[in-house]
Amino acid sequence: MNKLGILSTAVIVALSAPSAMAKVTDTEAAKLGTELTPLGGMKAGNADGSIPAWDGGITAAIAGYKKGMHHPDPFPQDKIEFTITNANKDKYKAHLSPGQMRLFALYPQTYKMNVYQTRRTASVPQFVYDATKANATRAELVSEGNGIKGASIGVPFPIPDNGLEVIWNHVLRFRGIDVETARSQAAPTAGGSYTLVETAEEIRFQYSRPEMTLDKLKESNTLFYFKQVVTQPARHAGTALLVKETMDQEALPRQAWTYNTGQRRVRKAPNVAFDSPGSVSDGLRTTDDFDMFNGSPVRYNWKLVGKQEIYIPYNDYKLHSDTLKYDQIIQPGHINPDFVRWEKHRVWVVKAELKEGMRHIYKTRVFYIDEDSWQVSLADIYDNRDELYRVAVAHSMNYYEVPTHWTTLEVFHDLQSRRYIAMGLDNEGRMYNFDAKLNEANFTPAALRSAGIR
Repeated sequence: MNKLGILSTAVIVALSAPSAMAKVTDTEAAKLGTELTPLGGMKAGNADGSIPAWDGGITAAIAGYKKGMHHPDPFPQDKIEFTITNANKDKYKAHLSPGQMRLFALYPQTYKMNVYQTRRTASVPQFVYDATKANATRAELVSEGNGIKGASIGVPFPIPDNGLEVIWNHVLRFRGIDVETARSQAAPTAGGSYTLVETAEEIRFQYSRPEMTLDKLKESNTLFYFKQVVTQPARHAGTALLVKETMDQEALPRQAWTYNTGQRRVRKAPNVAFDSPGSVSDGLRTTDDFDMFNGSPVRYNWKLVGKQEIYIPYNDYKLHSDTLKYDQIIQPGHINPDFVRWEKHRVWVVKAELKEGMRHIYKTRVFYIDEDSWQVSLADIYDNRDELYRVAVAHSMNYYEVPTHWTTLEVFHDLQSRRYIAMGLDNEGRMYNFDAKLNEANFTPAALRSAGIR
């Protein structure tokens, strides 16, 4: 099947099995930046005009913005075009996921989606576009999809042939080079009360550095380093996690360490992967839910279903604003929908089904991945009874000083307990620092112990 054939389809189209982890030809790669965006999205708008053509996205900070600030909304004049509620959801169900439909049914009086004009704002620096074009003709899956080679800096598979390639594009999308964040999370009870958990995080993206080469990546087998320290509440403060993510997880699985304040010791933590409960998450997400999906894909068969036009959170600058307090966002059942902006975008649909003989609390996961940024925007998650178990929602925007399209908040709804966890709350904290200077010495077990000591 011509890969570009599916791009003009506005509804899900089933694809035949991929032709086994192939690179694309020079002719196909030449479409990047012409009929396709430089990252592989369809450049043209859709048939009815509700999705415009991509014109480069936001490529510079808007007037009035200074580094360190929360990001002002580039579109404060935009008005709500219509609102989807439980009463009228069937009218729009062609552009809603099963998980979204379930949320309307579960919270019929309070859950709603305010839909705005679609603005394709995603962008990354030129060196990432250049690397993506180079990757297109040389990147390959290895170790039966549990690793990649022949790619650096940019998206590895801008013209994907199968579901594994799409999920690797999400894992390796550009999010800056060295980043410091101070974020919070809340897991409210069914009644809405919550205790805020605050974390300080450092990320060094080895894969994305402008000077990175294929040989250096092969030698280091390292995609990124991640360190997280809990700073509040007091009973958890000092708990710390260090992760070294590998490029070929068959050759060397993820390396992880934790620091426990009670024991005052750093321990290797091979269980920080797959379906082990996420740190301080109240059991409302798994470790591999973080960033919507992370880590080894080895436990699933990944099927590329096709493309769909769907409503996803986008340009969520209002939800990101430092004029909001967490008490205004966190409500019983779901976050306050008045602050969320929904837009219609084209997404890749990828279905992950647990392999026979593998174990995970999630049997099936359906990911909806933005064509312009490779950010997983939504995920419908099914348990081992084939019941819809959790619904994950990523609220994203362009951090235009970089630029990069990334989340400002991730929300995981547990449909069985009727609870949710909101991760990445940053309204009352300091803003991401994309100019951090982090070296590899920041990411050793000794550095973890120093960071965790209260």
